Amino acid sequence: MPELTVAVAGASGFIGRALCKRLAMEHRVFALSRTAGPSEGNIERRRCDLFSLLDCEQALAGADVAVYLVHSMMPSARLTQASFADMDLILADNFARAARRMGVRQIVYLGGIVPEVGGLSPHLASRVEVEHALAAHGVPVTTLRASLVIGPDGSSFRILQRLVERLPFMVLPRWTRSACQPIHVDDVVALLAGVCGAPFATGETFDIGGPEVLSYAALLERTARVLGRTPRFVTVPFFSPELSRLWVTLVTGTSRELVGPLVSSLRHPMVARDLRLQERLALPGLPLDDALRIATTATPARAPKPRRIAPPAVNTVRSVQRLPVPEGRDAIWAAAEYMTWLPRALRPVLWVNVDEAGLVRFGILGVRRSLLELAWSRERSLPDRTLLYVVGGLLARVVEGHRGRLEFRVVLGGRSLVAAVHDLVPNLPWPVYNATQALAHLWVMRAFGRHLARRAEAEAREKKMVEQLGRLVPIAEE
Repeated sequence: MPELTVAVAGASGFIGRALCKRLAMEHRVFALSRTAGPSEGNIERRRCDLFSLLDCEQALAGADVAVYLVHSMMPSARLTQASFADMDLILADNFARAARRMGVRQIVYLGGIVPEVGGLSPHLASRVEVEHALAAHGVPVTTLRASLVIGPDGSSFRILQRLVERLPFMVLPRWTRSACQPIHVDDVVALLAGVCGAPFATGETFDIGGPEVLSYAALLERTARVLGRTPRFVTVPFFSPELSRLWVTLVTGTSRELVGPLVSSLRHPMVARDLRLQERLALPGLPLDDALRIATTATPARAPKPRRIAPPAVNTVRSVQRLPVPEGRDAIWAAAEYMTWLPRALRPVLWVNVDEAGLVRFGILGVRRSLLELAWSRERSLPDRTLLYVVGGLLARVVEGHRGRLEFRVVLGGRSLVAAVHDLVPNLPWPVYNATQALAHLWVMRAFGRHLARRAEAEAREKKMVEQLGRLVPIAEE
């Protein structure tokens, strides 16, 4: 295969680090992460904030293939008002838009196995939605779907290992009976590298897994055996996500934001439908006991020391809200609708003014200065995404290195609208902001969502009525 330039988003993760090293043996690699470290050999490290479309475009410039290993389950600002699914959606949409604009020929995505059952957990449903978002802008996507990845730094495996190491007696809820097909990280990396630039893989979806299928309870027992431990296991006939989240968090020290979505997905069987990719690439996978031995040997068998997290130099806010959008409406319409709806909804207190230069001012009666000033970015706005930068006002600060902005974008082929505030630096004292402006923003966006839902229903009824009347009224002959 000729040398490629491969950009890896999520290069600082445990799979990303290993993949960059593997790819660098044959290709040029752009390792993308929030902080760019020193480049070495064939690996060029590039800083990229995936919440910024501009950053994504700059980071993907010159890439032939773009690998997406990102999963956003942790807060990305001092205050984050968003579900992990909505953040994942906007990140994937940015990546796909940038890939199209930069001429990337293939996106490679590592997601999760999708069980053939109804009612997917929010975590698995989000993984599928990310697949759709990555494919929504025309760049062919190759998707690899994996069950639990065994590796010394893998979040899911680390949780299982810590449970075994720290509990002499373990109560196993019903979810531990679910089947899984764990695969070692080295096999995942080899398969990801094997599809980069491969014509046979373009636009395809592959399940991948190790040689064995077993329950999570059996996996815990096998892990304990490899570690030389003999905890007692007692199975109980109920599944309580909240209780499981609580005890897993307390025992392992893992954050609730990470544990919650993972635990809710464990009720589903995570077994590959077939292993055709591995058969083609002659990579059946490392035997389970060998995979466990390698992973547990590389991990220190001691509790991590608590770290003091320094407060950020600047308090920032991110808010991502998914809203309904009437059929056929675009982001320009949504932004204009918001600007006209808001003063009506808050009359007579609030006013909104848009001048010919595209400067949007929000204010309240009796106060001369604007509460917030936004500048319409003409060069960065399109019908499916409008962007406004925060440039002033009593309620926000303009700080160098922080691009406060508001955007409206239509995603998933026009099925949803996302309204997002990024990198906002409030001017109010932080406790005051949290108790006032932050809550007001959420209330306003939820009210705007209800307004859009009513508009969508009304326009759908009107369209249906027109269609019905069109069938009833005969067409007059000339």
